[in-house]
Amino acid sequence: MNHPLSRRSAIARIGGGSATLGVAMQLAPASALSKPLPSESSSLKGNINHSVCKWCYSKTSLKDLCASAAKFGMASVELLSPKDWKTLNKHNLICAMSNGPGGITKGFNRLENHGWLKEGFDRMIPQVANAGYPNIICFSGNRNGLDDEQGIENCATGLKKIIALAEKKKVTVCMELLNSRVNHKDYQCDHTEWGVELVKRVGSERFRLLYDIYHMQIMEGDVIRTIRTYSEYIAHYHTGGNPGRNEIDETQELNYPAIMKAIRQTGFKGYVAQEFIPTREPMISLQEAVKLCDV
Repeated sequence: MNHPLSRRSAIARIGGGSATLGVAMQLAPASALSKPLPSESSSLKGNINHSVCKWCYSKTSLKDLCASAAKFGMASVELLSPKDWKTLNKHNLICAMSNGPGGITKGFNRLENHGWLKEGFDRMIPQVANAGYPNIICFSGNRNGLDDEQGIENCATGLKKIIALAEKKKVTVCMELLNSRVNHKDYQCDHTEWGVELVKRVGSERFRLLYDIYHMQIMEGDVIRTIRTYSEYIAHYHTGGNPGRNEIDETQELNYPAIMKAIRQTGFKGYVAQEFIPTREPMISLQEAVKLCDV
């Protein structure tokens, strides 16, 4: 991400063919548990499966974030790799969206990337399945002069090479929708309709979209109508306050309770992950966001 605090700028750190999401500088205090937390959310309604992206909490250990997430009634901490999953297990949490191979700028829209991407997904999809987790992330890559029609064709060609394994293992490969206006200049999968057309061409229930509400507010707006129209193509959601990608409270323009109600009304059974960078006490902000989205 071009945003100095984004996990996206760190995804280029690729090791062993697998993307490792870097840590973002955090504006919050050093210890996630440095202040007393409000009483735990023991009475969540059960209509939304709550998750949180670890990269937003660089100064909070995974162990402490898991403890807080479990205390708040959340189901998942995500955008993690296999080395982190033992910690999740200790807190009865899952990784609702696993890291995948590749990165934001180099993805399936280039034929020359298909070989190493297939090798990475062939290795990682079974690991995700064996852990009992539902999803693994992927990206289109940047345009670099490639027109949108050819980008769709190239992505579909590459994704079809891994989709049989995903179907066999019952793991959903999710391409994330990101904005190319503020954070990810030139990223190709930057509009919902482009992503939906790609899903149609791949033609598998095991390929869907990760709809990032923050990113699509920047690119398109009309979030609720879009969710209602294209819900069948969406397997996962991310949150974030706009502008700034901070808390999803009254300081920003999106009405998250209304958005969550719309998601619920579509019959969505997947996960909604908090992906904002806290500017206040991190765990208090996280718990407030969970309560706000628990409709």
